[in-house]
Amino acid sequence: MGSMMKGEDDLLTIKIQGDGPMEGLTITADSKGDVKGYVYNPDVMLPPNAKGKLDVGGALGVGVLSVIQDIGLKEPYVGQTILVTGEIAEDLTYYYATSEQTPSSVALGVLMNKDNTVCQAGGFIIQLMPGASEEIISSLEKKLGEISSVTTMLNQGMTPEDILTLILGDMGLEITDRMDTRFYCNCSKERVEKALISIGKKELQNMIDDGKEVEVNCHFCNKHYVFQVPELEELLKKAQR
Repeated sequence: MGSMMKGEDDLLTIKIQGDGPMEGLTITADSKGDVKGYVYNPDVMLPPNAKGKLDVGGALGVGVLSVIQDIGLKEPYVGQTILVTGEIAEDLTYYYATSEQTPSSVALGVLMNKDNTVCQAGGFIIQLMPGASEEIISSLEKKLGEISSVTTMLNQGMTPEDILTLILGDMGLEITDRMDTRFYCNCSKERVEKALISIGKKELQNMIDDGKEVEVNCHFCNKHYVFQVPELEELLKKAQR
């Protein structure tokens, strides 16, 4: 979804807030394929759902999905839908249909090893262009109903190109671009300094009066930033300017 953004500095954020034990999650992605995210309560362990798969819906519960697109305007564009199932692919399909009026098929999957590490993970988004014929729609629906799960296909050694060919190969498939994606966190001590300055002079003064170093942790990458009292005093001076 981030790679669909047009501008180099455009940023997409997905927030899910639910009443389940995981409570929610936040993910951001940009047009270059850089992505980062975290869940609010990462220690949730639930038994598999009725289909024997990860119970994402049970972990998230009932709530709201928000898609925030920051494309450099004064205010970001925010689209919201309710969590229909808590299964993220289904909820994103519903989001595209209701908030963007774009008929879409979103598939996602994660296959876990027995030691709780990830064996395979992947997904696809297929969207109809305006004016798509009923014949194309029917053919696509039939094909999507026949294929295995994304992780089954990946675990069989299929590449993303193989999966696209399986689904769209008889519709004149042409691959026009490939993009690497990676987990990337752009946090830095300078950004954390700005965040500390933004909390205000009174809070900074309280930290200084405590006489102890302050540790700030990044939710996305778990990096720790430590500020000694003299550093806090310098930040207070900047906050007073």
